[in-house]
Amino acid sequence: MPTKGFTTSGGRRVSFYDPDLSSGYSANLWKSCPLLEYMFDPSIGCLLNEVFTSYNAAATTGDYTLTQATAGSAAMSTTEPCTLSIDSGSTTVVQGANVQRQKSMFIPAAGKHIWAEFRVKWTGVGALNVETFVGLSELDTTIIATSAVSTSNHIGWSSVTDDGVLLFDAEKAGAGTPVAATTLASDTWVRLGFYVNGVTGIDQYINGVLTGSGFATANIPIVAIYPSFVCQSGGTDQPVLHVGGYRIFQLR
Repeated sequence: MPTKGFTTSGGRRVSFYDPDLSSGYSANLWKSCPLLEYMFDPSIGCLLNEVFTSYNAAATTGDYTLTQATAGSAAMSTTEPCTLSIDSGSTTVVQGANVQRQKSMFIPAAGKHIWAEFRVKWTGVGALNVETFVGLSELDTTIIATSAVSTSNHIGWSSVTDDGVLLFDAEKAGAGTPVAATTLASDTWVRLGFYVNGVTGIDQYINGVLTGSGFATANIPIVAIYPSFVCQSGGTDQPVLHVGGYRIFQLR
């Protein structure tokens, strides 16, 4: 029997798309992105659709680079399909893992809009003692150092106050002011998304809801930034950041 948004034939879905049923991504964010046009004309932009069917951080052949702050690891989850688990590996504050996809870069520029969304959750954080980053950052093996975001060029979410409060920030050459995002709930998936309108503004989306706009041109980085993740302990807990895929698209 047909159900919401699609028809079936022999038990198979045959309709084009229903955002409530077909995707883990947010229709409110992606409805302005020309993904359908891109299917017929890939020259209009570049798409990174990471579904984590594998993970390779080998020094010469891998897409990812893992850097330890004393401890930390990253591996495909054995309990949830298509998920990368980044384990801090420690209960000591500031120790953990820094992971970057160093072969996929995006560069904010006038008219070259960017859409991005990450599906993530944290476990092992009963007291939410985690120091974390999710988003795009310049290449940096210490995105979080001494309980502070130390990279000078980035767009993303971070928490370094050991209370699970996420902030959203765009920073250019060290200049930027974080804004409110959301508070983490242990073992609960959240979709973190943003839209960069060239170099004139950024919209933030939490679970598909537009939660704020802003950021001056002076705070939007105009250098290469890469998918980046940090999971470090805030002390007491051994947090694990699970990344259940992400999608980034930029106009050429």
